[in-house]
Amino acid sequence: MSLRVAVQMDPLDTINIAGDSTFALMLAAQARGHRLWHYDVRTLSWEDGRISAWGRAVKVRSVAGDHIEDLGELEKIDLATDIDVVLMRQDPPFDLGYISAALLLDRLRGTTLVVNDPREVINAPEKMWVLDYARFMPPTLVARDIADVRAFQQRHGAVVVKPLHGNGGKAIFRVEEDGTNLSALTDLFGLMWPEPFMVQPFLPEVADGDKRIVLVDGEFAGAINRKPGEGEFRSNLAQGGYAEAAGLTQREEEICAAMGAELKRRGLVFVGIDVIGGKWLTEINVTSPTGIVAIDRFNGTDTGARIWDAIEARTSAMQAG
Repeated sequence: MSLRVAVQMDPLDTINIAGDSTFALMLAAQARGHRLWHYDVRTLSWEDGRISAWGRAVKVRSVAGDHIEDLGELEKIDLATDIDVVLMRQDPPFDLGYISAALLLDRLRGTTLVVNDPREVINAPEKMWVLDYARFMPPTLVARDIADVRAFQQRHGAVVVKPLHGNGGKAIFRVEEDGTNLSALTDLFGLMWPEPFMVQPFLPEVADGDKRIVLVDGEFAGAINRKPGEGEFRSNLAQGGYAEAAGLTQREEEICAAMGAELKRRGLVFVGIDVIGGKWLTEINVTSPTGIVAIDRFNGTDTGARIWDAIEARTSAMQAG
């Protein structure tokens, strides 16, 4: 089955193909004979019930600096009639722009498969939906009032403060046990974002790694352990962290089992969860999860192919009615 695939993502010429999960998915799609289009989310539009975007047909190849071949001119693509699958892969932030685009793509339901399901992406922001699995989380506060933040910090000592809808380890701060700058940081977060923020105890186990676990259609597909770089406590690869091979602890297997069926039911085909110290669940990443390139490099797996197996099965079921 040859599928017509539109990839909603940031500019292709700016990506690092050596580690980009979306690029890996495009290569895997192309290897199966699927045709690719690329478009910028800012060109998405609705008119008289028609969802369209300005994009172009492309081919990709694993040649740094020469990884894109445009197959045609920029054209207006009808995402219902011209396309079978949309990959919603632009980077967060998860803001009103992201939500608006997801709501537009949700109107393709029943005609074009969108991965991950846009309505469920809206319903599952990374640091909010994880609260459904609070039994696996470290002590957590979601608030913005300094009295609540101060009381939590005094109970737990050193804490980490992070925005609810950030990405890539950006704007994550560590506050030491004496609480220095906690008030100033609370003021800053209040000025920068209208929503509350998340506070958790600083987990010393993060020095041993922050594990990214990938689930495909609710099933475990692989994991890497991300360790902080020199002088950092954040282990995100985008913040200078590095990866190493990893399996699952018994607790991590329990976490995956607890959410697997729900991920599949919601149409969240490609999900990355983050676990610290083999036991503390911190995020469920559904907007534009990453990590499959490193996982496949360490484990000799082909997670891209596994994701396309799931997409093709869902597309066939949808087309069959």
